[in-house]
Amino acid sequence: MNLRSSALLLPIAFLAGCPAWDPMQRQPKYKAYQSSEFYADGLAMRDPPSGTVPYGSVGDPAVQTGAGEDGKPLARAPLPLTPRLLATGRKKFDIHCAACHGLVGDGQSQVALNMSLRRPPSLHLYRDVPDGYIFLVISRGFGLMPSYAAELTPEERWGVVGYVRALQLSQHAGAAQVPPGTMQKLQGDAR
Repeated sequence: MNLRSSALLLPIAFLAGCPAWDPMQRQPKYKAYQSSEFYADGLAMRDPPSGTVPYGSVGDPAVQTGAGEDGKPLARAPLPLTPRLLATGRKKFDIHCAACHGLVGDGQSQVALNMSLRRPPSLHLYRDVPDGYIFLVISRGFGLMPSYAAELTPEERWGVVGYVRALQLSQHAGAAQVPPGTMQKLQGDAR
């Protein structure tokens, strides 16, 4: 192939990538909010058929979003906090959260100590916020913290919320909250 023929092929290659030549761009179709003579109401955009589920939102909306019907964060987790869910929450916390928030959630980790901007907060400062708020922060991110929605399923995020609550309780439990049998064992070990 000589220089002249390659110079002729170059403009043809550029034209092949042009959208005006793309048959998908020129096909008859309706876009959102366009009018249509096909339907009696004159709208092209239709409601989804009953029984369909939007992408990424399978199951109970409260479990998926962390918010109630009023849009406010749920006060309590909508899933039962079983030992299995808490174990999953601990595992995911140790993988995704502990690097910045510390193993006990106090914000004291080697990564946090080396941060030049704002350090991650102690999760123990958030004992009074609703469970749904913590779920939303994990799902959407906050400040320098990214969203973990791609890494954690909604159930795993609720497990992390439950484990954060367990960490908060473990660091701030009073003697009155310790079960009597456990209290006697602790007092016997102290002697």
